[in-house]
Amino acid sequence: MPSFAELVLIAAVFLLAGWVKGVVGMGLPTVAMGALGLVMSPVQAAALLVVPSLVTNVWQFVAGPSKQAVMRRFASMMLLVCLGTAIGIQFLTSGSSRWPSLALGSVLALYAVIALFLPKFSVSQKAELRLSPIVGGVTGILAGATGVFVVPAVPYLSALGLTKDELIQALGLSFTVSTVALAVALGASGSFSSGILVASAGAVVPALVGMFIGQHTRNRIEPAAFRKWFLVSMLFVGGYMAVRSLIAQ
Repeated sequence: MPSFAELVLIAAVFLLAGWVKGVVGMGLPTVAMGALGLVMSPVQAAALLVVPSLVTNVWQFVAGPSKQAVMRRFASMMLLVCLGTAIGIQFLTSGSSRWPSLALGSVLALYAVIALFLPKFSVSQKAELRLSPIVGGVTGILAGATGVFVVPAVPYLSALGLTKDELIQALGLSFTVSTVALAVALGASGSFSSGILVASAGAVVPALVGMFIGQHTRNRIEPAAFRKWFLVSMLFVGGYMAVRSLIAQ
């Protein structure tokens, strides 16, 4: 079981992560993994992430208008997410924290660079049939290896020309499936302890509180500017984690 100081830190991280998700509609796992990864191993951070991520993303998915249509459209992508996670989890649970930390930092920095600097692109309906399974597989492998499931799923879904509600629901589905796949893979590898599971369940409360506050402060914040500084922060956090892992003895 984490110490009292660690529980306070975990609560603060998930309050912040929930607030970010409330403002921009995503970012809880990215913020949580980035912040917790600075003070603990990525596999511990990923285990703590499971319950808050599952609760908030199921909420995001079921609140949308077209659940069955979204599930049918992205079924092949979700299947490959699960298979990829089963492959990638071997890296995260290898027993070493140096290389998973390097991978986590690199993925966070890569996501920030893609979102900040690369031009937006679009994917045709014909190309979607071929790309969805590939994107799902790569997303799953990276999710299993790092606990972060935004690359390349988020840029890909954003390129499909979905409406705002469809995009939010599709992201909710992708994050929900990725979280379940990660939880199953972590459980199968023996990376869940009763103490971590209790702490993860307890983190739901600050995550939901943060999400509620974020939703109510959204209108007071310029979303584009907030997203920019959020991504810049992820770039610096990811870069720091990667460099720290490379120079670690």
